[in-house]
Amino acid sequence: MSFTAPINLPSLEAPEAPHAPESIAAAARPFPWVGLLALAAAVFLSVTSEMLPTGLLPDMSRALGVTEGQVGLLVSWFAFTVVLTSTSLAHLTRRLPRHGLIVLVLVVLAISNVLTAIAPNYAFMVGGRIIGGMAHGLFWAVVGAYAAHLVPREQIGRAVAITVSGGTLAFVFGVPIATAAGHLLGWRLSFLALAALMLIGAVVVWRFLPPVSHYGARVTDATASDPTAAGNAGAAAAHAATAIAEPRRDPTMRAVILLSVITGLTMVGHYTFYTYIAPFLIDEMGVDSGAVAPLLFAYGIAGAVGLVLSGTVFGPRPQLGLVIGIAVSALSVTVLALFAATLPVAITAFVLWGLAFGMLPPLLQTRLLRTASLRIRDTASAIYTTAFNAGIGGGALLGAALLGSAGMQAVPLVYVGILVLAFVLVIVSDVVVRRRAA
Repeated sequence: MSFTAPINLPSLEAPEAPHAPESIAAAARPFPWVGLLALAAAVFLSVTSEMLPTGLLPDMSRALGVTEGQVGLLVSWFAFTVVLTSTSLAHLTRRLPRHGLIVLVLVVLAISNVLTAIAPNYAFMVGGRIIGGMAHGLFWAVVGAYAAHLVPREQIGRAVAITVSGGTLAFVFGVPIATAAGHLLGWRLSFLALAALMLIGAVVVWRFLPPVSHYGARVTDATASDPTAAGNAGAAAAHAATAIAEPRRDPTMRAVILLSVITGLTMVGHYTFYTYIAPFLIDEMGVDSGAVAPLLFAYGIAGAVGLVLSGTVFGPRPQLGLVIGIAVSALSVTVLALFAATLPVAITAFVLWGLAFGMLPPLLQTRLLRTASLRIRDTASAIYTTAFNAGIGGGALLGAALLGSAGMQAVPLVYVGILVLAFVLVIVSDVVVRRRAA
């Protein structure tokens, strides 16, 4: 499907809403590759922890004596905990140094994975996942804005793409490798190994991620822990003064909420299907259980290509990228559902779906952070995190309900219907952002 002829490209990219000026010091600093890669590593571990049950779903179901749908709901427990706690935890910790907070949540995520690994029954495992969900929600409320604080505004798309690449690599390497290890050595060992990597990741973040200043902190990380940042105190004070001078009701909030709704809806559709992708590959496509990990690896590689496209081709034009990514996702999943028994066609559609969907999370976040004013960037990130995880939890729950009623064949078709609605709202969001910028 080509979008080049009928679409007026300039109309798809709305002018940005007015923002407070970025500091001259931020613009002058070299691009923070090391810090962003440390953030990407933390994201890799966090996303692998969240999604690992999807690859080990049949194994965990047999070991715990519960249905595959119940194991799939572990993703819902995790995600709904994020939804219910991320905003309040972000508020409670708003004055804490962002740098130390990321280290702390990685340690708590490690503890959650240990509890999952040693769980004697399903209820104990749910408790471990709830603890992980609390840490995960706080992590994403901080990390989304952290990347934006490290760079000037014109480099946000690039910084977000690098940070989110950790999540893509979790699908490329993390979940497939942990799934393969779980099949060979047992799923409990996979969670224990992930817990150990979380602790290593906490050390990496502590050592290599530079601190940032953030609104709401009494003393900024940068001034307190980095002597070279003391010279930026005047710029930070100017930012704070600008934020105070802005109206209490931020003019960009309506667009932020709409973009967050689109994010939640897209994730509901995706995780309605992806949470139960292992049973679909085995039962509908007829592949052997040993082929699940390689297929997930291929899906993740395709997602990495989509991530590169989001940061290069579509980084300056996130609206256009969202239109194309959602449309191609809907088309590929439709083909996958209709031709599941025809393996070459189904695998091609599966990989194409991975490529298209790999573009969506970074483009959604880039679009949101570029739309939100500097004053509410942290708040916008927290709202985005809540919507994202509400979508993950809601999707896993909806998928479980569909499995128990309509069967696996209906799951991808429901996903396509949700994507159509998301597509319409993306077009509407362009109009809303333009009006707020006018």
